[in-house]
Amino acid sequence: ALQLFSMLVTRKLELSAVTFCAAMSACNKGVKWSEALLVFLSMMRMQVESNTITFNAAIAACEKNGKWKMALQLLFAMVQSRAQTHTDTFNAIISACEKDSEWEKALQLFPVMAQRTVKPGTITFNAAISACAKSGQWA
Repeated sequence: ALQLFSMLVTRKLELSAVTFCAAMSACNKGVKWSEALLVFLSMMRMQVESNTITFNAAIAACEKNGKWKMALQLLFAMVQSRAQTHTDTFNAIISACEKDSEWEKALQLFPVMAQRTVKPGTITFNAAISACAKSGQWA
């Protein structure tokens, strides 16, 4: 999948958010999370307009790769670009925080969700509880 994507880039064929999202999804499915992030960064460098789907694919790669800081940066870029955020967006970011025991960062996302009128679900709460538990925050 990445070879085909590289051929598209090399031949300077028209690239869209759909093309980049397909490449990121292939990377995520193939456990190539770092490559998925590189594809997203290439998209940004080439000034291809990103959308909710491309941001979520990049955030999912951050989650799997334990890159919670980058996931937060992508969230703020997402908000700036006026892309819609969903429960899945926040679930992935909170899960990335959980993997690195960043329980405070995970909990700080709940007011952001409320501000964006995104309702947390069971997965959201489970990830936040897990982040707290990993850090010994039982109170």
